[in-house]
Amino acid sequence: MDSNTQDSVVVRHRDLERYANAALKAGRIMMESGASVSVVHRGITMIAKGFGVETVGLRSGYASIAMTLRAEETTITRMLHLGRLGVNHRLDLAVRELCARAETGGMSVEAVEAELTRLVRETPRHAPWFTAVAVGLACASFGRLLGIDWLSFGPVLLGGTLGQYLRHHLLHRGVNIFLVAGAIAFFAATVGGLGSLALQSTTVHLAMMASILLLVPGVPATNAQADIMDGYPTMGSARAVWVLMIMVFAAVGVWFAEALLGIRG
Repeated sequence: MDSNTQDSVVVRHRDLERYANAALKAGRIMMESGASVSVVHRGITMIAKGFGVETVGLRSGYASIAMTLRAEETTITRMLHLGRLGVNHRLDLAVRELCARAETGGMSVEAVEAELTRLVRETPRHAPWFTAVAVGLACASFGRLLGIDWLSFGPVLLGGTLGQYLRHHLLHRGVNIFLVAGAIAFFAATVGGLGSLALQSTTVHLAMMASILLLVPGVPATNAQADIMDGYPTMGSARAVWVLMIMVFAAVGVWFAEALLGIRG
């Protein structure tokens, strides 16, 4: 094989590496923003198609995404580490729109990566205090649906608000998410229970339950079912175990709060 052929192979290999890294970055953002595996794989494939290459294989685990690309006779496999999986629908939808634009062609690797960086940096988020108040109000409102009286409404609102605000700061400091779930369940249930007791509510136990509704992992639970039904049982099972662990730690936190206040349901 002459040097020109070797050079062309090297160049093609490097191009594929750039394509793979850009597509995987988009997939990582979508996964970390709460997208299901099928959506992530579709987005990655759309970007690869826009670059004019063929996606041979994709694999998503709870901690990484791997893909294999092929152009002519050259094949490359790359893997990217995933961070903490959360929920950010605005960012998820923005990246999906980028994938759709990239699929039509005309976007370079540099343009795609620059747009991903811009979306992560500039996609608007609600202020933590606003989110905390909204979450507290949701907990109190769901509490009313569960049967708490009006005397417990305020304490549940306060417990949910303070719990969400504290959870936000703990997670952004890198505290283990399961320990955070247990601690927030204990804290929010204690605040809601103490307030309800002080106001002589007759639904103290329900108020404590309502105060921790912010910990219910609705999106991960839905994604776990969707992944399994879409043919990704490994990822779906991992998500399901994650959901189960969150609920176990939340239950332990409430149990300690009940023990502290001398309350049994």
